Amino acid sequence: METRRALLVDAFTAEPFTGNAAGVVPDATDLSDDQAQAIAAELGVSETAFLSEPTDPEADRRIRYFTPTQEIDLCGHATVASHAHLFEAGTIEAGSHHLETNVGVLPIEVTNDGVVRMTQSTPTVEPVEVTYDRVGETIGIDPAALTDVGADLPIARASTGVTFLMVPVNFLERLLEADPSMAAIETLTDDLDVAGIFAFTFDTVAADATIHARAWVPGVGVPEDPVTGTASGACGAYLHRQAAFDGDPPAEIVVEQGHVLDRPGRVRVRVRDAETDADTSVSIAGRAAQALDGEIVVPEPDDDDILEA
Repeated sequence: METRRALLVDAFTAEPFTGNAAGVVPDATDLSDDQAQAIAAELGVSETAFLSEPTDPEADRRIRYFTPTQEIDLCGHATVASHAHLFEAGTIEAGSHHLETNVGVLPIEVTNDGVVRMTQSTPTVEPVEVTYDRVGETIGIDPAALTDVGADLPIARASTGVTFLMVPVNFLERLLEADPSMAAIETLTDDLDVAGIFAFTFDTVAADATIHARAWVPGVGVPEDPVTGTASGACGAYLHRQAAFDGDPPAEIVVEQGHVLDRPGRVRVRVRDAETDADTSVSIAGRAAQALDGEIVVPEPDDDDILEA
């Protein structure tokens, strides 16, 4: 019976059992897609990272991400979790690394004290045609809480590798009261060609946080994500594009998330301005804490006992 090492690592936090849990399979060599998918489903967290040798000569390693139901192209918290593990295990040193993903080779920086910074794909932000009434009804928030800030911060699509619908909300109380319909979110995200919804407010729990956020991604098997790195990066690009800050934007945006799930975490987002959108870069950073280290059985390939009528 073949087994592989598998870990659960909590990202965007320094404390186990907070932040966003990611599965990490440090050696995914020769695992088939079906085997990786089965392992991700068994681990049961929002995403599992599978590491292997790169196919691109400019990369140090290859990574693939699977939710419990499907493969996705990019995942911020699983990237931070996997590199925090590699650093803690002594597999990599502090410094620069290059990671091969489905969206290209991305730079990764690891500091001497274990903070992982991931540069994401070139950001895109674009308007979207959708009513406040439909979005409010979908996520269970009074549409007035959205129109209140909509003049300055309109609902939009934003991406740094994975596209999310950015939904600004006026107050923290309204965001925490949200009662979303997962079926309606799936319909809306399909209609707008986005992976999920990222709702946020400048009204925060911690004084040093910039925004408080919630994310729903039921289309890939994640009803509510505790702390979302890709969406946080996309939100940083969105806020930068909308000139959401008086005067010069802050050097770093701090996104707090996960409180409603009792898994609080923080993502640090940097947006490097440039003369053209194509040159603008977004990076996210955070810590991670290991919660479990063990072995998982690798399922036999094409071992499918499901009977179809």
